[in-house]
Amino acid sequence: MENKKYYITTAIAYTSGKPHIGNTYEIILADAIARHKRNLGYDVFFQTGTDEHGQKIEMKAKEAGITPKELVDQVAGEVKGIWDMMNTSYDKFVRTTDENHKAQVQQIFRRLYDQGDIYKGYYEGMYCTACESFFTETQLVDGKCPDCGGPVYPAKEDAYFFKMSKYADRLIEHINSHPEFIQPVSRKNEMMNNFLLPGLQDLCVSRTSFSWGIPVDFAPGHVVYVWLDALTNYITGIGYNCDGESSDQFKKLWPADLHLIGKDIIRFHTIYWPIFLMALDLPLPKQVFGHPWLLQGEGKMSKSKGNVLYADELVDFFGVDAVRYFVLHEMPFENDGVITWELMVERMNSDLANTLGNLVNRTVSMANKYFGGTITNQKVNEPVDDELLMLVNATKGNVDEKMEDLRVADAISEIFTLFKRCNKYIDETMPWALAKEEDKKERLETVLYNLLYGIKEGAKLLEPFMPETSAKILAQAGDGKVTETPEILFNRLDLEEVMEKVHALHPPVKEEVEEEIITIEDMEEITFEEFGKMQLQVGKVLACEEVPKSKKLLCSQVKVGAKTLQIVSGIKASYTPEEMVGKEVMVLVNLKPAKLAGVLSEGMLLLAEDKDGKLVLMTPEKKVTNGAQIS
Repeated sequence: MENKKYYITTAIAYTSGKPHIGNTYEIILADAIARHKRNLGYDVFFQTGTDEHGQKIEMKAKEAGITPKELVDQVAGEVKGIWDMMNTSYDKFVRTTDENHKAQVQQIFRRLYDQGDIYKGYYEGMYCTACESFFTETQLVDGKCPDCGGPVYPAKEDAYFFKMSKYADRLIEHINSHPEFIQPVSRKNEMMNNFLLPGLQDLCVSRTSFSWGIPVDFAPGHVVYVWLDALTNYITGIGYNCDGESSDQFKKLWPADLHLIGKDIIRFHTIYWPIFLMALDLPLPKQVFGHPWLLQGEGKMSKSKGNVLYADELVDFFGVDAVRYFVLHEMPFENDGVITWELMVERMNSDLANTLGNLVNRTVSMANKYFGGTITNQKVNEPVDDELLMLVNATKGNVDEKMEDLRVADAISEIFTLFKRCNKYIDETMPWALAKEEDKKERLETVLYNLLYGIKEGAKLLEPFMPETSAKILAQAGDGKVTETPEILFNRLDLEEVMEKVHALHPPVKEEVEEEIITIEDMEEITFEEFGKMQLQVGKVLACEEVPKSKKLLCSQVKVGAKTLQIVSGIKASYTPEEMVGKEVMVLVNLKPAKLAGVLSEGMLLLAEDKDGKLVLMTPEKKVTNGAQIS
């Protein structure tokens, strides 16, 4: 019987620069899922690659004094090198400058135009070069790009547009009837409430203000805009043919089983991409998973902030598998994860060197010391064995269950729960004490057999996440005979020494901040009547979530008396969504509603800001009734 296929993709990396560890997390996550599926017997095809067109690349190449193709060749090679360094088992590395991809994109564009889905018009608005996106004035945050916080400028250009509204109802129906399509569920709610249900605007699919892109072959001066170009890699990379017979590979693999992407591009993959596919009369992918971000310290990594960590740098300190373990284990299913040097050293020492490394080392050492390395099951069992063996036999099912739901961090925790139980079993059975009694020799051998069984079963399950470590453990534990000299799997690190090296690599940048002192004399006076126009009440935060693609906005649902207001606040640097839920807050309730980053805000939370820019919510000193007036 032929194995069931599984087609998994990552987003393709943008070739404007070297990918940081937050970008690299995605390929490691996809690799863990792909390896796990292969171990279950699936016929896996794992595709990744690079997105190589756009104005940003054209500008960077000009600055560097090279052609855009020379720049993307260089960066694509760097991306591929990092993916390979991290031991990722992709089957295809696609590039959007591949000739086959370019030809198919041109054919797709023409077909969509010929069937009336694409029409010619013009685009006008505030343009962010970094994000290659137009925004309306109301979408800007403090006059800047709502996505990256960078500068925008007014622009107008001829463009071709895709009629998104033509397929919106069909997409809404698909999302409602396929609850597994967008994961996690919070991402689905964002797309439905913020984009689909309010009504879709037509999408710009060509550009004329730059030339580094795939030409629209029937419209001189126009190049295909990034999303119609980049998204179609998922089908062009496996042999889709728009004007003829698609390859056997495409027929076998499509629809994709999983598109794994960052939460910041969920809109493009769950709204634009499905609509493009509907227009091409192709089935939709089975699932799109928008994973959270890996943050450095307290913020999203960005070169402008100077807080970027790179995979190769981390590997130099910790090794490939330790970095893989860390980024997979520390990333929650739905909320952002945090990476710091201190936390990595702590995990290295506690989880990897102690829990796992020490377990393997002392078990192999005892097998050599007491039995010359050859261990057989003497079946001298005692009740203390049962709990260990039950957990060993249950762990695979537990891991499979977590992986089925893409809860990768939880799957790794199941495996390390087994390793911790093996350590406890050593403390319970005390092999060193059994070794002192001649009549306990068979019992001692049974104990070591059980230990090696638990370690080997755990190591097999560890393979998708830490493939090199898994192979080393299985080689040391052997099949009946352990290795003569156990290898140290992970060395403990001294935090002070690590941080000295880190500071040498990245000298701290001290910023001169001029403290701004506001005096009473500086303040503009208002009348009592003006103050009286403001309606301030006590509310309670019922729910809170991040605003998609905004670096500083949270969206809270705040109950004020009998009504619930949706309030968008720039407090992401000071509060997490989880911290906000349940807080009693002071609310300006009669503020004129406005859209921030495309999300409606119906009030304002009262906060204090110190000289360092830290925001603190104003909350009632004592318990008061929800909706109470503030005066």
